[in-house]
Amino acid sequence: MFEAIELGQSLSKKEFKQAELQFRAELLQLQQQLVEKSIPVLILVAGVEGAGKGDVVDNLNKWFDSRGMMTHAFWDETDEQKERPEYWRYWMSLPSRGSISIMFGGWYWDPIYQHSMDRLDDAGLDEAAQRIKDLEDTLNQDGVLIIKLWFHLAKKTFRSRLKKDSEAAKHIKTDADDHHGGLEYAPFLAAAERMIRRTDTSAATWHLIESEDRWFRDMSVVEVIRHSFKQRLEEHRVADRRVADTNLMPETSPATVLDTLDMSLALTKSDYKEQLQHYQAKLSQLVWQAYDAKHSTVIVFEGWDAAGKGGAIRRLTDTIDARLYRSISVAAPTDEELAHHYLWRFWRQVPRAGYMTLYDRSWYGRVLVERVEDFAQPHEWMRAYQEINDFEEQLVDSGIVLLKFWLHISPEEQLRRFEERQQIPWKQHKLTDDDWRNRDKWDGYAQAVNEMVLRTSTGKAPWSLIPANDKLHARVEVLKTVCQRLEEVLKDN
Repeated sequence: MFEAIELGQSLSKKEFKQAELQFRAELLQLQQQLVEKSIPVLILVAGVEGAGKGDVVDNLNKWFDSRGMMTHAFWDETDEQKERPEYWRYWMSLPSRGSISIMFGGWYWDPIYQHSMDRLDDAGLDEAAQRIKDLEDTLNQDGVLIIKLWFHLAKKTFRSRLKKDSEAAKHIKTDADDHHGGLEYAPFLAAAERMIRRTDTSAATWHLIESEDRWFRDMSVVEVIRHSFKQRLEEHRVADRRVADTNLMPETSPATVLDTLDMSLALTKSDYKEQLQHYQAKLSQLVWQAYDAKHSTVIVFEGWDAAGKGGAIRRLTDTIDARLYRSISVAAPTDEELAHHYLWRFWRQVPRAGYMTLYDRSWYGRVLVERVEDFAQPHEWMRAYQEINDFEEQLVDSGIVLLKFWLHISPEEQLRRFEERQQIPWKQHKLTDDDWRNRDKWDGYAQAVNEMVLRTSTGKAPWSLIPANDKLHARVEVLKTVCQRLEEVLKDN
């Protein structure tokens, strides 16, 4: 692959400087158009050491309006990053709509490095490549323009530059007599080629840049970026982004998984008090054990309005040290959150190792309320199932204990609770016009819940469907499920 671009191409400094007078103004104009169209841009900069990646990024910050740019290097993992899933730090570095993010290496560096050091086999590299493809596809479908630049040097040039560049020599070595970092040229390129071939897609194409001559290298970067910007702006102008409405709710109300639940389950007050005390005491101990073992916990609560989500959360947190958990009530996204992929605001709230986060509603809003209320287009919520499964898989693979609860009540019980809230002054704030309006769309929500469970109840992140007509039963069932899951994980640990 790489030998195909070892052509010895060059450009004089004079030619480059003459061209620079024109393309700088053009790049600034294109950047402004991207801002106006709210198109986010991600530029991934990777390649061999000594190829001038740092100089290129410095130039990009000079050519563009730096107020709309952020540059991210992932040299060292902070404690905060180490205690979260691997991709957390990358999600935190993604561009908002209309801005540009530049990443050195990004999610490519570590798997390529580990493979070149024989710490990751071919299957492991391929698995990492697939995860990267999934992420880049997710970002592309959300409107992110991804530009991937690989800077290459022939082996002879690479070795000669390392002798002159002490900083580069600290991070990489030749296959002769240098031992800086233990990384050799040939294994590194072999790993890179395998990764590039598996992640070169129409949505996120790799651009191989010959870097023997700095002026030719820089001009090549300009041409790639200029072409990519123009192409995306043209696509934005001509594309009809409307997708046929595949959200075909049946006119009748077919049976759903919710219909299989035994809604008669209930506890007496005496049984409730006994079991509540038992499981709360057990949970208090388990949460501290999870903290010591560095196991984070994420608990998701979804369910009908007035199903008792808040009450269940309170019974969970009553005996947990307040320093160990955070309870988040998910509302409409802020302007900052709307400027990113919808999962971004949930990635940023992933707890550090040993801590617990409880969500009163969650990322499932994309396939529930946003679907039923037409806040998301069909192609957006339809692709969300796989995006959510991938997100949750990464949480679980990183060691996070993930529990998902749907609290189910009957329409009749919901109406009774609504009317009760109307009569009790300190509960009236819980009842809104939206709650009454949502009742009119009960069948649509039931179908959305059924498909949500069908598509996102996985081996790593199963749904727990809780009959909640009796609040006492529902609260104890939630507590018991959380305790059982923590016990399983801590036992395995």
